[in-house]
Amino acid sequence: MPEESRRRASRRLAIARGHVESIIRMLDDPHVYCVDVLRQIKAVQGALSGAAEVVLRGHLEAHVATAHERGDTHEIIEELMEALKYT
Repeated sequence: MPEESRRRASRRLAIARGHVESIIRMLDDPHVYCVDVLRQIKAVQGALSGAAEVVLRGHLEAHVATAHERGDTHEIIEELMEALKYT
């Protein structure tokens, strides 16, 4: 994976971690408003989705775009189909 993709995915995952920690703290409060918790959960989902997009784009750039040059087009297509299950 390209270094820039690693850095961007890591940053997005750190954001997700911060949101999860916030949710856990919120749930310790018996007066927490449910909608606020749901909003934070949605933020985590967005951060995770963004990280997955960055990782997939890095994979496309580093491996899929060059598959023909390496002669492993069929293998890369199968791998990509598998990877798309996780996005």
